[in-house]
Amino acid sequence: MSTLIAIGAGIAVLTGIGAGIGIGIATSKAVDAIARQPEAEGKIRTTLILGCALAEATAIYGFVIALLCIFFLK
Repeated sequence: MSTLIAIGAGIAVLTGIGAGIGIGIATSKAVDAIARQPEAEGKIRTTLILGCALAEATAIYGFVIALLCIFFLK
């Protein structure tokens, strides 16, 4: 049974991969947008930080679920 818990926790942690890819793509697009329109830097940065925070929250939720699987399903 503990093997299934470890597999489930590992799958839950994989949400970090999607968040990392999403943040990387968003950052690259934001840098490109700032290079094209430097006067819009403030608005772009604000939107980027909000989007990155939401993407990172998804990864943190996956990590918390993995910890809950490990500690409460044993």
